[in-house]
Amino acid sequence: MEQEEITGRVIGCAIEVHRQLGPGLLESAYEKCLAFELRENGIQFQRQLPMPVEYKETRLECGYRIDFLIEEKLIVELKSAKQLIGLDEAQLLTYMKLAKVKLGLLMNFNETRLKSGIRRFIL
Repeated sequence: MEQEEITGRVIGCAIEVHRQLGPGLLESAYEKCLAFELRENGIQFQRQLPMPVEYKETRLECGYRIDFLIEEKLIVELKSAKQLIGLDEAQLLTYMKLAKVKLGLLMNFNETRLKSGIRRFIL
């Protein structure tokens, strides 16, 4: 799949989750439901993927985890917060750099309309 198709399909799955659940739940609930929707739609993904840090040519496991790596081309970071802050964006951008993935989506499910809580990033 191409970047635009992947992005569109993942956003469609997320919108379906939000339509069914609405805002106000924990991030973990949205994560499990999104995994269900992705699977139902035949989209390959890895969930809670460990993200080591490379420091002076040494890989160090520091406890970082990517919410979703979709089709090896897209990182999706989920939030359920009152509002997104700069640190949320920085986290996604850092994961993208560490994983060498050029495309990312930051999704805040705690919005009345999910589209208002989606931000797309390209490195």
